[in-house]
Amino acid sequence: MAKISKTEMMEFLSQEFPQVNFELEAFDKDSVTIRRRVGPEDLRPGGTVSGPTMMALADCAIYIAILREIGLVGLAVTTSLNINFLRKPVANKDILGVCTLLKLGKSLAIGEVSIFSEGDDQVVAHSVGTYSIPPKR
Repeated sequence: MAKISKTEMMEFLSQEFPQVNFELEAFDKDSVTIRRRVGPEDLRPGGTVSGPTMMALADCAIYIAILREIGLVGLAVTTSLNINFLRKPVANKDILGVCTLLKLGKSLAIGEVSIFSEGDDQVVAHSVGTYSIPPKR
C-alpha cells in the first residue's frame, strides 16, 4: 500500500523541486507515470529528444515511485542509472516515463522505466536505476 497520495506527491515536488519540468500523469497500484513536455530546449541536432532529457525523466520517475512507497524522504539519492536508447523519439511530442519498482529494500531500491513518445506504444528508451535510501532516524 502506497504511503503517499498523488496529491501529497505533487505538493512535495512543487515545494522541494519547483524547477522540475515533469507532470505526474498516473499513480497506479503498480507503477508511476510522469510526463515531460518537450520544448525546443529538449531537442538535439537531428530533431530528436536529447539523451539528458530522457535520463532526467527516468531518474525522476524512479524517485517518485520510491517516495510513494517509503514516504517523503528528500535524501534518497541516485547511486546508479543505466539507459538504453532504443529508437528515435518524436521531437514534437511529449515523452512519458512509466516506472515500476523491481526491489524496495531498507537501504536500496531499484526501479525500471520505459520511456515512450506520447501516442506511441513503442518504447524509445529503457532505464534501470538504483537509489540509496537513508536510514530512518
